[in-house]
Amino acid sequence: MKKQKTAITPIREENYPEWYQQVIKAADLAEHSPVRGCMVIKPWGYAIWENIQRILDRKFKELGHENAYFPLFIPLSYMQREAKHVEGFATECAVVTHHRLEKNKEGELVPAGPLEEPLIVRPTSEMMVGEMFSKWIESYRDLPILMNQWSNIVRWEMRTRLFLRTTEILWQEGHTAHATKEEAEDHTRLMLDTYVDFIETYLAVPLIKGIKTETEKFPGADSTYTFEAMMQDGKALQAGTSHFLGQNFSKAGNITFRDQEGKEQFAWTTSWGVTTRLIGALIMTHSDDDGLVLPPRIASSQIVLIPIVHKPEMEEEIFSYCDNLAKELRTLDYAGTKLNVRVDKRDIRGGAKVWDWVKKGVPIRIEIGPKEIQENRLSVTKRTRGHREFFHQSKEELLKTVISQLEEMQQELFDSAKAFRDRNTFKIDTKEDFYAFFKDNKYPHGFALCHFSEDPKVEEQVQKDLNVTVRCVPLDAPVEEGKCVISGEKSMRRVIFARSY
Repeated sequence: MKKQKTAITPIREENYPEWYQQVIKAADLAEHSPVRGCMVIKPWGYAIWENIQRILDRKFKELGHENAYFPLFIPLSYMQREAKHVEGFATECAVVTHHRLEKNKEGELVPAGPLEEPLIVRPTSEMMVGEMFSKWIESYRDLPILMNQWSNIVRWEMRTRLFLRTTEILWQEGHTAHATKEEAEDHTRLMLDTYVDFIETYLAVPLIKGIKTETEKFPGADSTYTFEAMMQDGKALQAGTSHFLGQNFSKAGNITFRDQEGKEQFAWTTSWGVTTRLIGALIMTHSDDDGLVLPPRIASSQIVLIPIVHKPEMEEEIFSYCDNLAKELRTLDYAGTKLNVRVDKRDIRGGAKVWDWVKKGVPIRIEIGPKEIQENRLSVTKRTRGHREFFHQSKEELLKTVISQLEEMQQELFDSAKAFRDRNTFKIDTKEDFYAFFKDNKYPHGFALCHFSEDPKVEEQVQKDLNVTVRCVPLDAPVEEGKCVISGEKSMRRVIFARSY
């Protein structure tokens, strides 16, 4: 049987990591920068991040959070206040030790004198935020403080991959302080639910909410809540986290307040965040061997109009028709904003235009030539179908139904991804079956739902032997008495084991 030609090579089954890189390149989302481990996010990719920012920022503010900004540099002494925290990030820290540049005898620019104290380029801001909270909080009347910042962080990664793991990361980090443990725990769970609702509703990525084990939780946190997704190769991707920090950072940073009885108390704090890794999750969940597939609600553009001009004398009429149709479409409300519509007037071959937009994942493509205008019969195709699988609508029908069409595509993508995850999640009850499952290099792999004794030695063993970790203890996991799949010790619930990004 003749192999079907695809826009992306290699295809997913042949080499999934390389397929991922080629999808990013073909869709013109991002590329590697001259700075090791950093990326340049190009306009089509950055538009996705802008949509993520816009929607999440609105959600955060509806919940009472305010945006602020904290310094990029953190004094080393601040990091050392919380031992578990600094230990967890020590190997990933970028450190500034000198200030200014000056010319040496050879005329080369070299660092001048050393700083009095090294500065850490923020890997996360708990310690700096804590320093400021300690100044702003005096009484229970000052609580809660609900803050968020949109910023960048730096984590010195050995192996980087566009969007998934880079040295410089764009993200948001929320930080809150509360008067009671219960209020802080409730807020941690509230932000977990907020993220999950956003990602499932807008990115169409189905998630599993869970709590991290002691081994996997955020350094310095009392508990870390996570939301895990399955990529098309069966690996897990941690899409984000929400941390209940207890009083650990308050004690390290002296964040205290006087309660209603006048007694001095340590505040209870939380932190939570997502990054441009969400774009990686979107790519690996929905895209195919012809390129990127964008869920309509988060797409850089929902619709592209392609004028088909065979005779130069027809160009003005066709362009004018497309411009007017785009103008009408842009008045329609969709997913909290107006439809984003593009008209592709580039002077290149029609086939090249079509493949360009297929690879960029635009949800709906409409080709318009003299015949379509004359007959009022537009040629429409969806990215979730074959690239030449057209259906026809009048302009009036399109304007009336396009929103419902986009919503159907959105739901279709979510349902397909969820069905894929469910098909590739397996209950495993013996050590032999567990090792056989993860030693098999089949594509896709999947999640193993197994009993676990909560013994860190088990986690250490399976990570060493199989490069597998406990992704989370699902929050909806029922109480179910059993035996740990590795140690045979008593277990009261199943957890998710998987390889991960």
